Amino acid sequence: MSEQRTRRAFLAGSGTAVALGLAGCTGVGNSGESGNSMMIFHAGSLAPPFSEAQPQFEDEYDADVTREAKGSVDSKNKITQQGRNADVLGVSDFRLIRDDVVPDYGDWYVVFTTNSMSIQYRDDSPGADEISKDNWWEVLSRDDITIGHSDPAVDPGGYRAVMTQQLGKEEFNGERLYDEATYQALRDNSVVPTGTETNLEGQLESGELDYVFYYQSISSTAEKPFIDLQPEVDLSKANSEYADHYAKAEVETESGTYTGAPIAYGMTVPSVAQSPELGAQWVEYFGTDPGRQILEDQGLTPVEPIVVPQSTEDAVPDRVMEVASAKSNLGPLEL
Repeated sequence: MSEQRTRRAFLAGSGTAVALGLAGCTGVGNSGESGNSMMIFHAGSLAPPFSEAQPQFEDEYDADVTREAKGSVDSKNKITQQGRNADVLGVSDFRLIRDDVVPDYGDWYVVFTTNSMSIQYRDDSPGADEISKDNWWEVLSRDDITIGHSDPAVDPGGYRAVMTQQLGKEEFNGERLYDEATYQALRDNSVVPTGTETNLEGQLESGELDYVFYYQSISSTAEKPFIDLQPEVDLSKANSEYADHYAKAEVETESGTYTGAPIAYGMTVPSVAQSPELGAQWVEYFGTDPGRQILEDQGLTPVEPIVVPQSTEDAVPDRVMEVASAKSNLGPLEL
């Protein structure tokens, strides 16, 4: 049975909400011939909310929006390694912008939403009739179970899936979910069939995969059962106690080494933007009530108000600062 959870607030605060007249609607547009065009590179898990916002954004600003969904590491690399231009970069781990984009390819960023990790499966997956939040590791470590997650080298959803498995064997408040042998069995059963988490659903549906680790926002909006995981492994809690525990997880990949931390999404208008004003308008939107509503409707937990690093406040466009708060840290996360 799937388990729903109470939405957890990442950060409480007050901010000025600017209504842009954008209501949620479905559909994905393509770039046209207008000179008022913009390009967005973004994480696969941002495809649902960005798709929802796009049509009326295009109408409001007479814009032609092209979006490219990819793993966040790959999305960032399009700018930092491939020399491509984008007006917005949205990633599922804000540290990719903080550490690799600023200051050479951008001057500022916002943290605007959060997420958590989950496990999704089919009604006829092996063990589906007995799996629960209290025994998922026992089911997934059995022989002949195939677990899928995205590529940790290109997608934070991938390295966070591995971190979730790692954290289950680490003590938290004197207890742990399972032992080292169970963790090794989970890793032995895990495969990496795709670069981006949004590609996993089709392989789960076809039976190629029995279970998948990916974001709760994806699981909660799909028509399949899922397990909402314990906070000590789902990377959702933004306080010092949990952050210290999450930091016990570490994943080495060919693109770098990643350390566990509470999930926080970032967005920026890169310095290579061809339409920076449109980019700022897009970022601003997700700091308003309509934008936050779309994030919530798509299973994400918006940061309210959105947060910019205090050190880069002077570089942030005025329209973004109107819906943002400048801070040096976000809970235990250093900005």
